Amino acid sequence: MEDNFQKMAVLIDADNTQLSKLEAILHEVSTYGRIVVKKAYGNWKKDMLKNWESELKRLAIKAEQQFDYVTGKNVTDIAMVIGAMDLLFMDKYDAFVLVSSDSDFTPLAIRLRESGQYIIGAGESKTPESFKNACDDFILIELIQAKDDKKIEEEIEKETKDKNITEAISKEKASKENQINVSTEKEKVDLVANIQEIHSLLKIAYEKYQNEAGFANVSAVGPYIKRVKPDFNSRAYGFAKLPDLLAAYPEKYEITKYKGKGKVNIVAYKCRD
Repeated sequence: MEDNFQKMAVLIDADNTQLSKLEAILHEVSTYGRIVVKKAYGNWKKDMLKNWESELKRLAIKAEQQFDYVTGKNVTDIAMVIGAMDLLFMDKYDAFVLVSSDSDFTPLAIRLRESGQYIIGAGESKTPESFKNACDDFILIELIQAKDDKKIEEEIEKETKDKNITEAISKEKASKENQINVSTEKEKVDLVANIQEIHSLLKIAYEKYQNEAGFANVSAVGPYIKRVKPDFNSRAYGFAKLPDLLAAYPEKYEITKYKGKGKVNIVAYKCRD
């Protein structure tokens, strides 16, 4: 699998993509390289797309508005094709990601591929074979773990092992001293929530970057996490470096070291679950 693309363009067909999977799809795509363009196409006035706005803003995805000029006719596909061709003629990108389960994008995938682009498709298993086969790689979004807020909350509670945190945060009235304590505990909960996201990314990276021995090189995993989460810094979680963070969770990761070029020691890890 190619994993060294410097400029990838991600084009999303909002009419044929699960909103709940959107962030997870971007995480998966980021294992291939650096995403420089993120665009979602749709008629945002439609009720079916009314919940997309907040996610598009949060994930820094540019929303491309396309009105339906005729009732019953979906022109979003045409807008996405035109957008893809505009990007192609700019000659700046070495990979295109088409997020859709619609076979109408088969000719687009073929055309882009004929131009020397690496084509990655992302859609449901029901996606027609024609579209899948027109891509160099196809991501089945059913296999991608969507963000589960309830599960995250359970993990937070288990990780902190402090039943008093939730009670402290939920108190509406408290003295100034208690308010400071609540704020401190809230920061702890937020930190644990964030580190659960890092654990999820480490799991994705492990599955993509592991070698024949079943270990993933930390030097490859670090840049991937930065691509997905630009503000990531291991020091924010109390660790000088990413290997230190991994070492702090022996129940989750097995760590090994081996000689690299010169005197450089290579650190790699294996997920235990």
